[in-house]
Amino acid sequence: MDKGFVVWLTGLPGSGKTTVAVDLERKLRDMGKRVEVMDGDEVRKGLSRDLGFSKEDREIHAMRVAYVSKLLSRNGVAVIVALISPYRSFRQAIREDIEDFIEVFVRCPAEECAKRDPKGLWAKALAGEIKDFTGVDDPYEDPEDPELVLDTCAEETSESVGKLMDWLGAHGYLDGTG
Repeated sequence: MDKGFVVWLTGLPGSGKTTVAVDLERKLRDMGKRVEVMDGDEVRKGLSRDLGFSKEDREIHAMRVAYVSKLLSRNGVAVIVALISPYRSFRQAIREDIEDFIEVFVRCPAEECAKRDPKGLWAKALAGEIKDFTGVDDPYEDPEDPELVLDTCAEETSESVGKLMDWLGAHGYLDGTG
């Protein structure tokens, strides 16, 4: 059985976490790896459909994602999490709880994320229609010491995912020794 791990993609809304996750998933599946993507928006359609977007609900949502990720990874699954997870203290708690936790900062300036605005949420938040929106009226705390930083404003998706694959390979996660 392969050794499982959790790639935790964190960054502002619209930074490219889901795009990186989908491409990484494809590459790992092509290698024959067992992979699961835990995308924050997708998990909200099932496991967290009872939750709203208050700070408390967002924390509960993230804890559910972390818990399921831990269960999957300890059973040999490569888990890719795409979740804003804006607070350092929360990410640190997950790091301490999950053995093979790989924090990846998907860096993109708020101005560029607002310009991309794939779901129209930045426009609504900037117009005051959404409260406590990360990057507008709720802070995002950049990781202080992530395993990897992907600059999706300056890199093509293939370049970002290539860096991630190189990192995973260099640390033994692609041959099961990680």
